[in-house]
Amino acid sequence: MTRAAARLGLQQPPLSQQIHALEKELGAKLFTRLPRGVELTPAGEGFLEEARAVLSGAERAMVRARAAAMGQRGRIAIGLTTSASLHPGVTRMLRAYADGHAAVALELRASSAAGLTEALLRRDVQVAIIRAAVARPADLIFKELTRENMLIALPIDHHLVKRKASGGNAPVPLRALAGERMILVRRHAAPGMYSNVIDACYKAGFEPLVVAEVEQMLISINLVAAGVGISLVPASIREVRQEGIAYCPILDAPSLVAPLTLVYRRDEERPIVTDFIGLTISQGKALKAGRTRKAKGS
Repeated sequence: MTRAAARLGLQQPPLSQQIHALEKELGAKLFTRLPRGVELTPAGEGFLEEARAVLSGAERAMVRARAAAMGQRGRIAIGLTTSASLHPGVTRMLRAYADGHAAVALELRASSAAGLTEALLRRDVQVAIIRAAVARPADLIFKELTRENMLIALPIDHHLVKRKASGGNAPVPLRALAGERMILVRRHAAPGMYSNVIDACYKAGFEPLVVAEVEQMLISINLVAAGVGISLVPASIREVRQEGIAYCPILDAPSLVAPLTLVYRRDEERPIVTDFIGLTISQGKALKAGRTRKAKGS
């Protein structure tokens, strides 16, 4: 009892009084007094087991509260458009965040750029990675992470697919697509990307023949493979190993690029979310630097 009191920073008599008061409240003896020291009674052993569990739970609660306050625990809902999710840089961003926030649950939600913009306004998701912005509500911040070239996706046996002597597919002039059946992601789902393609075609001197509008870019790739038409897609779509498709660079439309955009609420303060925002912006700078070096090298 004396040693226990010393560990608690008490004198021995007050500790004995507290134990007596506890035994009175429980209606059971917790200790058997021996000539030298004490030992637990069966009631004391049962009480000790439960008391340790309670103290352990209280300690875990404190650790979890501190971790949440520091942004190390919780849940974050991340929205992704289909084509954005296929960009290898996005995969690296998610992996880096997960590695540094093992106690944070990641919930990934797929939707269109328009749908994710609305989801952010409703607070259904905390951040989103899209392509071109649909609209720019004042409550949201849009941060371009990087951009990539667009490619023409054609059936592999299409007459416009020509192989270069050095390997790879030869560039195709955008004006060569006049009269070709085009498949695009619907205007309401991705109006930014849609309008960029339409505007580029008009600048090249023709009105595009759009024969199909789809909700997701992967559907357009499947339709291209089926020979329904051709499509214009971000370069990272090549990561989808779809048989029967050839990807060709665009010869005369350098401004036709696909952005990768981070969107989040202007009033966002949760540490687990601001951590993701900071990491993603940092990764985006690395992607831009790599793209600049590649452009200079070419």
